[in-house]
Amino acid sequence: MTAYERFSSFYDAVMDDPAPRAQQVIDWIIKYRPQASSLLELGCGTGSILARLTSVPSLTGLDRSPGMLAVAREKVPGARLVEGDMKAFSLGETFDVVISVFDSLNHLLSFGDWQSMFDLVHQHLTDGGLFIFDVNTLGELRRLGEEPPWVYDFDEGVAIIDVSFAEDGMSDGLSLWDIRIFEHAGDGRYDLHHEQIGELAVPLSQIKLALGEKYLLLDEIDESGSLPTDDSVKGHFCYRRVSPERQPS
Repeated sequence: MTAYERFSSFYDAVMDDPAPRAQQVIDWIIKYRPQASSLLELGCGTGSILARLTSVPSLTGLDRSPGMLAVAREKVPGARLVEGDMKAFSLGETFDVVISVFDSLNHLLSFGDWQSMFDLVHQHLTDGGLFIFDVNTLGELRRLGEEPPWVYDFDEGVAIIDVSFAEDGMSDGLSLWDIRIFEHAGDGRYDLHHEQIGELAVPLSQIKLALGEKYLLLDEIDESGSLPTDDSVKGHFCYRRVSPERQPS
């Protein structure tokens, strides 16, 4: 079953506030591409980011999960929503901005898939268009793997999320998120929804090297407002698409 399919009905209740992520996207669009008229979000989930990007006239979201997209259709009725894989998609058009936030990129579990996505983003961006994304870092996934499980109480039930992290040579940077949702079923009963979702973190230098030939780094920041490192919680990045004939020497 597609990742997050069982989790889609409860995703918004247990995830972080999307407003700061959306505001970072808005700030960079205003600064670097204020005339942007079209935007594509890869891994759009339930549409919480798209719903906040009202200054961009044309919004498109892509996600593998039909359940997530069903929620997004209610939340962002004016957006075009497409079921698809962010490492293998072809929409037949270009966009002024492509984004991938809420660590969606980490859900691609090989760096080859990350590179495939980077190439596809380049193909789907207008000349000079922006690629904005964030990632969970190696340090953050390592820290999460060392913490006890998180317990979230919400109206529909209880969620327990336990993260394990591998550093064994074969699985460096891979984490497994074990998610159990105990949904209130009445009369003191609960229905269990269980998913296991992987995330991959890689050194930030590796990401920058992979992007270097086709993109120009405009801005980067971590959660504290400093330059991101592999020990930050997250790295947020804004790149500009560079055409081959206009690549900096």
